[in-house]
Amino acid sequence: MAKIREECGVFGIFGHPEASNITYLGLHALQHRGQESAGIVTSDDGLLYEHKEMGLVSDIFTEEVITKLKGTNAIGHVRYSTAGMSHLKNSQPLVINHSKGQQIAVAHNGNLTNARTLREELESEGSIFQTTTDTEVILHFIAKSKEQSLEKRVIESLLKCKGAYSLLFLTHDSIIACRDPFGFRPLVLGKLGNSFIVSSESCAFDLIEADFIREIEPGELIIINKDGLQSFMPFPNTGHKHCIFEHIYFARPDSYLFGDNVYKVRKEFGKQLAIEQPADADIVIAVPDSGVPAAMGYSEQSGLPLELGLLRSHYMGRTFIEPRQVIRNFGVKLKLNAIRSVIDGKRVVIVDDSIVRGTTSRKIVKMLQNVGAKEIHMRISSPPMKFSCYYGVDTPNDGELIANSLSVDEINKYITSDTLGYLSLKGLLEAVERSNKNTSGSNFCNACFTGSYPEQLVDKADKLQQLHLFDR
Repeated sequence: MAKIREECGVFGIFGHPEASNITYLGLHALQHRGQESAGIVTSDDGLLYEHKEMGLVSDIFTEEVITKLKGTNAIGHVRYSTAGMSHLKNSQPLVINHSKGQQIAVAHNGNLTNARTLREELESEGSIFQTTTDTEVILHFIAKSKEQSLEKRVIESLLKCKGAYSLLFLTHDSIIACRDPFGFRPLVLGKLGNSFIVSSESCAFDLIEADFIREIEPGELIIINKDGLQSFMPFPNTGHKHCIFEHIYFARPDSYLFGDNVYKVRKEFGKQLAIEQPADADIVIAVPDSGVPAAMGYSEQSGLPLELGLLRSHYMGRTFIEPRQVIRNFGVKLKLNAIRSVIDGKRVVIVDDSIVRGTTSRKIVKMLQNVGAKEIHMRISSPPMKFSCYYGVDTPNDGELIANSLSVDEINKYITSDTLGYLSLKGLLEAVERSNKNTSGSNFCNACFTGSYPEQLVDKADKLQQLHLFDR
């Protein structure tokens, strides 16, 4: 389906006798953030143990594998390749041995917007890269640093970096967690008994029955070791620019991030959408799963009944054998099926979180038409996406985004719905503020809608390559 792809998820735990098993469970809860590869690195008796594979968490980490990952400290990563091709060598956490005689592992969620420039600088000085990921740039700068402590080497290295990073570092005796000054990507702190936990999302804490403490602040670096937790704010204060698409689509609705519950915010988007884009219809249905909370809000605000009109298959594997005889909309039908008894003869409002290229929306509309929908009113709980993201989300290039070149009326004609309505940017930000009175819409990055990026894009020459910065 033509959706924007998730980024990555990170998880770490310090001081637990079952660190690898807890990390496995944490990564399982974060699987929605990346399905291409997964890895865990643990520390025990001064050594790091690692295991990484392509595939899903539950397929990779068998009981036998978990048993070999010894130690009481661990970090893990689930990956979708935003920077660097989809190969095992690019899977994380990355582990290095450097001249100061210490092993370091790193797990990264985000994207460095000046990564190519930094890589070229390092290569000109003799650095040899083993992967095509932007994360390796950080490790090279750490290895070159003359600072004595790891935290100072990390700080010195990150001061050279621009863009988005939520990072976990693991050594033989500590975990370091840090977040870029804008706070593009989420990172939260929790505790399980006496063990500190760091995760991309709080939903991982629920699975392992850990306590949520707080979000790690933008620009904050924390060190966790045998002495407990220390917090530092070593980076410039840039003002917050959280990714609004975490609330729209990426994060699990049961997570708490950017100061609010994701489900609550998405429902508020749906209510605002109903105010701005009403429809004379009989029922409201959602494009599952991410469109469900917004559809609930739309139904509640409009008074139209919410029905289960599209059923999502949860058993589709990562590969499939397409039949030789062409089946229309085959890919979409593997994931979704319309319920004729709900749709037939009805005027339907269908709520989704976004339209990217428009191909999936067009196929869904056709599917509803084929089961007898009388009218189809497509409603989108975000503004038209016109520009690429460079902060850790794999969006198509600008020219591939349908709203970049077509008007709303033209998109409506292409997807063959009766009407099409988007949530306005003003309404989107008002809904965020209404959901959480302690936040401001100005705290969110909306560059994918406006083209106004929070910082200058250094590697502009690579814009056509979007996030695949090092692919050659």
